[in-house]
Amino acid sequence: MSQVVKAADEAARQAVKAGTDTEMQVLLGEKDSVSNFFMRRFTMGAGGGMPLHTNAVEHEQYVLRGRARVGIGDRVYEVKPDDVLYIPAGVPHFYEVVEAPFQFLCLVPNRPDRIEIVNGC
Repeated sequence: MSQVVKAADEAARQAVKAGTDTEMQVLLGEKDSVSNFFMRRFTMGAGGGMPLHTNAVEHEQYVLRGRARVGIGDRVYEVKPDDVLYIPAGVPHFYEVVEAPFQFLCLVPNRPDRIEIVNGC
């Protein structure tokens, strides 16, 4: 594996189908031949968010800007810039934007993920 240095703003933006006014950029991923984890940047606009869902892989997140209510398991947190979050695999979680744009980095293991919307949402 060789080093990778590139401008994050040049990464393609893709809408997150399950989310509201939510987009994702893969900053480091499969195309970069990274071996252990992927780095993604999520941006959510006013009124944006993600419904209650689970993932097959853990998430490590770092908040860049804005504020949001983030539910993880049976607790709800209001997060702000410089906060960090750890969401274990299989734990239900959601995002509701409080101050837009809400933007965070999300690191996930380099292995298949399965996203499931939790019933009743």
